[in-house]
Amino acid sequence: MDFVKEFAIFLQETGAIKFGNFKLSSGKESAYYVDLRIVPSFPHQFRRMIKHLQGDISEKVGLDSFDFIASVPTSGLVIASALAIETVKPLAYIRQKPKEYGTSSLIEGKMREGSKVLLVDDVGTTGQSIIKAVRALKEAKMSVVDAFVVINRLEGASEALAADGVRLHEVTDVMKISSALYGEGMLDEGTFDRIKKQMAAP
Repeated sequence: MDFVKEFAIFLQETGAIKFGNFKLSSGKESAYYVDLRIVPSFPHQFRRMIKHLQGDISEKVGLDSFDFIASVPTSGLVIASALAIETVKPLAYIRQKPKEYGTSSLIEGKMREGSKVLLVDDVGTTGQSIIKAVRALKEAKMSVVDAFVVINRLEGASEALAADGVRLHEVTDVMKISSALYGEGMLDEGTFDRIKKQMAAP
C-alpha cells in the first residue's frame, strides 16, 4: 500500500480528518476538517509522516539548500521540531504577534542574518499564516524560497505564496486523500463531490 493511501486511512480511522459541515477560522464553510495535532499521539505513524516529509524535502529542494527550519505555533511547530531532529538542522519559530514582555521577539531562535530558511507547517489552506512568517523572516533579512506542508487543502495557498516569491510543496493534498478514501469505500460519493466543488470554488 502506498504512503498516501495508508496515511488517508490512518487519518480517517483516528478522526484526524472528519467529513460533514465545518466552519473554518476564516469563516468559510468546509465539507471536511483536518486536525494533524492528533498524529503525534501515534508515534509510529508520526515518525513515518516525518520521514516521508524529510524524503520529499531532500528530493525537491535538497537538505543542503537551507540553513534553518522554521515554523509557526502550534501544530506546525511540533512537525518542524521532529523534522529538525531528524535532519539535524537548527529550528526557529515565528510568533503570530510579538510577545508583550521580555525582548518582545517575533522570531524565536538564534538566527544569523542572511540565513536560508525552510518554512514548515501542518496544513496549507489560504497560506496566510505562512505568508506572515515569510514576511517576518524577510524583514529580519533572512532568505525564504520554499515552504512545505503535510497536506495542501488546494484553496489558494500555493498561489498566495508564489506572489511572495515562495514555492509551496506538500507531502499530499486533500484531493489525493479523499480520492484514496473514496476508492476504499470509506467516503461516500456525495461527500466526495462536495469536496471537489469546494476545491473549484474561488
